[in-house]
Amino acid sequence: MADPAEAIKRLEKRILSASAITREDAAFIARIPVRHLPALIASANAIRSRFRGNRIRLCSIVNAKSGACPEDCAFCAQSCRSKAHITRYPLMEKEHIIERAREAKAFGVRRFSIVTGGRTVSRSDLVTIAETISAIKNLGLMPCASLGLLDRESLAILKKAGLERYHHNLETSNRYFPKMCSTHSYADKLRTIRSAREVGLSLCVGGIFGLGETWRDRIDMAFSLRELDVDSVPINFLIPISGTPLGNKPLLMPLEALKIISLYRFVLPDKEIRICGGRSQVLGDCHSMIFFAGADAVMTGNYLTTPGRTPGDDIALIQNLQLRV
Repeated sequence: MADPAEAIKRLEKRILSASAITREDAAFIARIPVRHLPALIASANAIRSRFRGNRIRLCSIVNAKSGACPEDCAFCAQSCRSKAHITRYPLMEKEHIIERAREAKAFGVRRFSIVTGGRTVSRSDLVTIAETISAIKNLGLMPCASLGLLDRESLAILKKAGLERYHHNLETSNRYFPKMCSTHSYADKLRTIRSAREVGLSLCVGGIFGLGETWRDRIDMAFSLRELDVDSVPINFLIPISGTPLGNKPLLMPLEALKIISLYRFVLPDKEIRICGGRSQVLGDCHSMIFFAGADAVMTGNYLTTPGRTPGDDIALIQNLQLRV
């Protein structure tokens, strides 16, 4: 059997010469034992450096509408299946959202996203969000949004208002998704993602790891993202929340999380790979390794219903690693 470290190096050289890896190559990466993880991370870091440089991109979100979601996603504290104790509220006032955007900008965040719970947004909320997007753009930020399943007309309204990027996660593979949600389908998600592309929006599409999925599911989603030609890939790690169907799931092991990041860098060498929810909780003392494992962006600040790292802490980490914000 070929030495795994040598095989990893060969894959790295192929990618650096602009050749894409295959599903079989990705399956090989998934089988690499922990003792060879340093070699995998070293190659992922080289790929990141070549295609994405040493600049780490920051984004932040506001949970602009929380709870009372009719969807039954097993991982989500806001879903209709959840008994988790969270704060529930309707769409925030426009000025409140804009103030949160100003705070993010003060820390050097370049992208700011409005996120709402629920299957979609009402027409009146869409109008308010469009007005808010215009104001956020006037602050000099790049406005993003995550508003559920939207049709092409609604997405076009947001694009006209100044929206730059739309976020809509696949969550996991097509095969595994029905085990996570029954109130909407993978096809519904793909329809929204393709509609966003059709109106000229940048695409932010990724998923959650630690749901109980297999490495095959992780590979399938990576190749789905490659086929969709998305621009940014948010990687989230499940934080099991008491009261949700996945509340008793164990956290992923840190080295497995780093391996996932590296796998996605190999499959998607020129895409933005952004580490989001669960990074502190799952990675612990290994957190500083995310950039060397292939990531080139992070979501800073709090998430939807769970805490994150402060922008100050993230900026200090990036600078200490001699990377640039």
